[in-house]
Amino acid sequence: MQKKTVRDYIRTIPDFPHEGIMFRDVTTLFADPRGMRLCIDQLLDPFAGEQIDAVAGLEARGFILGGAVAHQLGIGFVPIRKKGKLPGETFAQDYALEYGTATVEIHVDALPAGSKVLVVDDLLATGGTAQAGITLLEKLGCDVVGCAFVVDLPELGGRAALDAMGMPIHCLCDFEGA
Repeated sequence: MQKKTVRDYIRTIPDFPHEGIMFRDVTTLFADPRGMRLCIDQLLDPFAGEQIDAVAGLEARGFILGGAVAHQLGIGFVPIRKKGKLPGETFAQDYALEYGTATVEIHVDALPAGSKVLVVDDLLATGGTAQAGITLLEKLGCDVVGCAFVVDLPELGGRAALDAMGMPIHCLCDFEGA
C-alpha cells in the first residue's frame, strides 16, 4: 500500500464558489488526524533548526494551521485578520483582489520588534494576502523568516510575487488551474 501524501487528503470541489473554479478544500485534511499531523510536520520541516519566535496565521484557515504549528514549536501565535475584527489599535494593509481591494490588520503591539516570524496559510494563490501580512509584520519591525502553505496554485503567480519580496516559500503540494 502506497503511503498517503498531504495532497491525497485534499478534496476538489468543482465550480465553487462559482463556475470554472476548482476549489481545493483542506477541511478534509484537517478532519483526518493522520493527514493533519503529516501536514503540520511537513510545514515545519524546512524551518527546523531556525530561530522562530512566533507564527502569524492569515485569516481564516491560517489560524487553524498556524495555531497547530505554533503549538508544535512551543511558541506564540499572532492572527492577521480581516479589517474590523481586532479590538485593539491596529496597523492596516490593503491588497488587491480580482475585483477591488481588501484589508488585513494586526495589533500594533502583537509582537516586539526583532521577532522572527513564520507566516502560515492554507493556500498560495495570487500572494496578495501573504504580501499584506508580511508588510504588516515588517511595520512591527519583525523579521519574516519564511512562508509556509499547504497548497500552491502556480498559475496565479503568488510564488513569483513572494519571490520578488525575497521571501523563502514552502508549499506542500500544488494544483494546476484556478
